[in-house]
Amino acid sequence: MNIKIVLRYTDGRILKGSTYDFSPVRQRFHFGPINSSDDPIEVTMRELKAVFFVKDFEGNPSYKERKDFTEGDQTYGQKVEVTFADGERLVGTTTSYDLERLGFFLFPVDQKSNNIRVFVVSTAVSNVRIL
Repeated sequence: MNIKIVLRYTDGRILKGSTYDFSPVRQRFHFGPINSSDDPIEVTMRELKAVFFVKDFEGNPSYKERKDFTEGDQTYGQKVEVTFADGERLVGTTTSYDLERLGFFLFPVDQKSNNIRVFVVSTAVSNVRIL
């Protein structure tokens, strides 16, 4: 089964496509860009900022994602704010935060976000704040 993902590289590149063998504990996985009949390419985690697991590739460019928890939010795990080295900030929950690992999954606070979950690559993070 192919899973829709968006790769965000530390150098600013963004690629949209799918994967069939992503693992949060492996240094490499295969990625097939959308609209390409080429063979999948091998992606190395150390080049990435994050892997966004998305509902669809278009999203809603005019939608402003909520970055704060509100009363009534269904949460599971630890509430965190992640700041990347490039200044981007994500807010959500995680059950596996440990910067000694390759990375961790973050589930966005905003359930209407196009992001289902995000694999945050630890080397791209400048700060994690427990909320």
